[in-house]
Amino acid sequence: MTDPMPGVEEPSRKSWAPAAAMLGLNLLAVLLGLGAWWLVTAEGVAGLPGPGAVLAAGITLARNGQLLTDSLASLARVLTGFLLGVMIAVPVGFLMGWYKIARGLVEPYVQFFRTIPPLAVIPLAIVTMGIGETPKIFVIFLAAFLSSVVATFQGVVSVDRTLINAARVLGAKDATIFRRVVIPASTPFIMVGVRIGLGSSWATVVAAELIAAQSGLGFRMQQAQLYYDLPTIFVSLIAIGVLGLLMDRIIIAADRALTAWQEKA
Repeated sequence: MTDPMPGVEEPSRKSWAPAAAMLGLNLLAVLLGLGAWWLVTAEGVAGLPGPGAVLAAGITLARNGQLLTDSLASLARVLTGFLLGVMIAVPVGFLMGWYKIARGLVEPYVQFFRTIPPLAVIPLAIVTMGIGETPKIFVIFLAAFLSSVVATFQGVVSVDRTLINAARVLGAKDATIFRRVVIPASTPFIMVGVRIGLGSSWATVVAAELIAAQSGLGFRMQQAQLYYDLPTIFVSLIAIGVLGLLMDRIIIAADRALTAWQEKA
């Protein structure tokens, strides 16, 4: 058999090498973290539960269905509020960045509410909207909206004016410039805002569930706190981290697909 041409196999190998190396580093970091956790708990520091106790609690919660029920409840709230926030923030951010009138009318409210933590709105939301799902979804929506709208606005105003002027010289109308120049150039900024909004959404839903909820990972941690059930608290924390990480990886994959034209390290 003849050897394959050098230019055929080599690019494929090179493209997989960085991803494999990064995956190896990620796995190594997880193993080191578990090892450090085991060493700390084996010495009895701070009375924290060890990996074995947390694993046993996780298996128990998974078998009785509580872990799945709580995870789905929190995930549904985050997805609803997060998606609503992003879907409304992106067009509002485009309007603010493209039209000065819209910027003048909307920006004061955005900047005002940005200085108020979404967690501070939870008591007001519960008093005015009740203790159902609406106040929880609202504060998640607010957290995701504020992060995404600022990022989108910044992306629009950061577009290189040379590109816009060049498109106009070539005869492109505003609608074409917006669609072919502004939106692609703003996408990296938007995706950064979306990732920040996702983290804020998870932080907000946990706080909302700690105050008023009958299900969810935050609610489970509050119940476990009453009985000093540290393994259950750790299981809920790990579940939040895993769900948030998976969602973040999905956003990163979407970012790479939408910004394939951009050179990245």
